Amino acid sequence: MQNIKRLVFTFFLFTSATILAQPDSLFFVDPALKIDLGWNTKKEVGLTLNQVSFTNWNAGGTNSITAILSGNAAARYRTETYFWNSSINLRYGLNKQEGQSLFKTEDVIEVISNFGLEKSSESNWFYSARFSFNTQFANGYNNPNDNNPISKFMAPGYVFLGAGMEYGRHINRFSLYVSPITLKTTFVLDEDLANQGAFGVKPAIYDMEGNVIRRGETTRQEFGILFTGQFEDEVFENIKLNSRLRLYTDYLVNFGNVDVDWEVNVGMKVNKYVQATLGSHLRYDHDINSEVETNEITNEEVVIEGPKIQWKQLLGVGVVVDLDSLVSNASQP
Repeated sequence: MQNIKRLVFTFFLFTSATILAQPDSLFFVDPALKIDLGWNTKKEVGLTLNQVSFTNWNAGGTNSITAILSGNAAARYRTETYFWNSSINLRYGLNKQEGQSLFKTEDVIEVISNFGLEKSSESNWFYSARFSFNTQFANGYNNPNDNNPISKFMAPGYVFLGAGMEYGRHINRFSLYVSPITLKTTFVLDEDLANQGAFGVKPAIYDMEGNVIRRGETTRQEFGILFTGQFEDEVFENIKLNSRLRLYTDYLVNFGNVDVDWEVNVGMKVNKYVQATLGSHLRYDHDINSEVETNEITNEEVVIEGPKIQWKQLLGVGVVVDLDSLVSNASQP
């Protein structure tokens, strides 16, 4: 745990130093500058492919192909004093290796809605309320030949609802959201996983014969403080960096144990449609143990291995289409 806290602290120092050292990337926008009011929408779809093939390759190897389908949509409404931003992010990926079944590599359903109220046009601080929802489409397994799912749709599902302050109203490419009043709800809407106590919910209680006396709980609620920081910039020509960090700790249970969700994506634009993507996604949740056993006599949990850092990497080349631009170009004579 101390290593995790040092990691988070070190990251904040590094990020702060980087941001302060690059004022050109975080320039202030003149508050008097007129901003497009009303609705502004954006919709994109993409397909990323990775393929490896071997023929008489003496070093060995397995033929494989990976495909990731993605869709993003955003709707923004803005007036002189308040705004409402909403977005949905969908991704689903499959991998097929020679001699093995299809295996899921990517599965994301994410909805974010943010309402902000500006009290002063000269300040970069404004009041904000934020809602976010995360889950997945399909069952997840440890390996392609496993028949026991470790996750399902809405198992887990996460909902964050809170209110606070956001910094960055008149700063391009950077924002920091602080919510001291945040309710986090974890859903495990699958009986088997809930009975196991997966994702931090209370597990079922069994009698001496293994019969369920009390079913596992399907929800877990926490009340704490949430920090969210986002940075987006074209760091080099046709190379765009997007980084989002979310930190959460509960006031009532193990205050100071920080849940970390940090995603970094680098998009390298080849032309109007083709883009190479390099991604990293790091997670740490203190409530999720990597391996737990239940004593059949006392029904007490025995933690074999505690929480671990989760890390996912992505490198691929794909096609990204801006649907709004496509429709606009098609409608022109």
